[in-house]
Amino acid sequence: MTMKWIKILQIQDLRKQIAFTLMMLVVCRIGAYIPVPGINGSEVEKAFHAIVGGGQNLLQLLDMFTGGAFAHMTITALGVVPYISASIIMQLLIALIPSMQRELRESGGQGRRKLGKRIRFLTLLLALFQSAFFAKQALYYNHSFPGIIFHQILDVQIFSVPWLFFLLVMCTMTTGTLFLMWIGEQISEYGIGNGISMIIVLGILISFPSMVGSIFKQLNLDSQDSGQITFSSLILLLGCFFVIILGTISVVQGVRKIPLQYARRGISDFHQLEDAHIPLKVNYAGVIPVIFASSLLMFPATLIQFLGKTRENPEGILSKISSMLLPGSWMYAFIYILLIIFFTYFWTATQFHPDQIASDMKKNGAFIPGIRQGKPTEEYLEFCMNRLTFIGGGVLALIAILPTLVSKILSVDYMISHFFGGTSLLILIGVIVDTTKQVVSNVMAVSCDGFMMKDGSNTLRKSPFF
Repeated sequence: MTMKWIKILQIQDLRKQIAFTLMMLVVCRIGAYIPVPGINGSEVEKAFHAIVGGGQNLLQLLDMFTGGAFAHMTITALGVVPYISASIIMQLLIALIPSMQRELRESGGQGRRKLGKRIRFLTLLLALFQSAFFAKQALYYNHSFPGIIFHQILDVQIFSVPWLFFLLVMCTMTTGTLFLMWIGEQISEYGIGNGISMIIVLGILISFPSMVGSIFKQLNLDSQDSGQITFSSLILLLGCFFVIILGTISVVQGVRKIPLQYARRGISDFHQLEDAHIPLKVNYAGVIPVIFASSLLMFPATLIQFLGKTRENPEGILSKISSMLLPGSWMYAFIYILLIIFFTYFWTATQFHPDQIASDMKKNGAFIPGIRQGKPTEEYLEFCMNRLTFIGGGVLALIAILPTLVSKILSVDYMISHFFGGTSLLILIGVIVDTTKQVVSNVMAVSCDGFMMKDGSNTLRKSPFF
């Protein structure tokens, strides 16, 4: 393994990309330690732990995705959730509005740049909107836990509204989100992997030590009394952990090979090239549906939870709705499953184009044995992909709700089971697999010695890196 990394780092361009990615991720983490002006970070952390109380809470889930930035109410407390929400909205609009589809298809690179500008502008609006609600919630919690907000900031009011505090929170949190968005775009363009996914994975990895510490604390090793987690529960949790790793890798890398044959030019017979096929992925969308579903469900549910509690009506209708959408509840799991399956089909439909594949096959004289060229080939590819998407989306949904089942059956803290056996692990493994593929493709592109070899039949042999 060490030799493989040495060979990778010997490639200058790849070494620069890895160094750039690591540097940008370090810069990304700096914002997680800078509190919003007017906020006492230590008091916010105490209030946060008192509010969540170790139970199932959307705020804990959001804090894990931001790597602890939310619990301290720092400038990057919103994370990249507004950007992901904006991307989802724009993808839905493109799918529903034919003129936007035509513009994106005909304009090419210019159309994609225009789409990027729209996503950034929508991210700005969503970040302002969400940060305003977080400021409102901070004011609400400040009455129960005085000292969260410095009184000098609260004293600046107009019509009994602390406008300076709202302005500071909205400007700094929105700037933090836009900064993370910019870092993600820079990583995608000049570094390794998808930048936004890498930022999410970084937040998840930062939470790993605290989760391990929580497990040891709940094992209660210092006492003879049984802890909240037993060793049998821990073994089952670790088993679930390995099953999800294997399942995620199998789903992300699994393909169905559609065999191809080619017509010989000028001759009436046909021939089949060795291993000529169309690789259809079992899960074409990767872990994108999980990221989209988590972010889309987290955004409105968190706002409902914020709106549901006020000093005048602490247990209103919205508060009851938010309790139904808590992570670990059956309603949350049901909606989560539906969203994962929906985004699996949606992303596949927007990215997989069987008509273009069928057209390219016809131009190159390729065909699927037993299937005529043109429209029949397109329909066959679409039929195969729909069945594969159903399997891939179902497996993703099953893996995603395993923490809920484990938490209910074994009485394990949901956040622990969620981290070691659900959305977090899905995203983590999926991003690692995709990033590894990108590293391998870059290595193979430069034909580095030791990664690409030829045998006597002049066919490329797989590298030991795979």
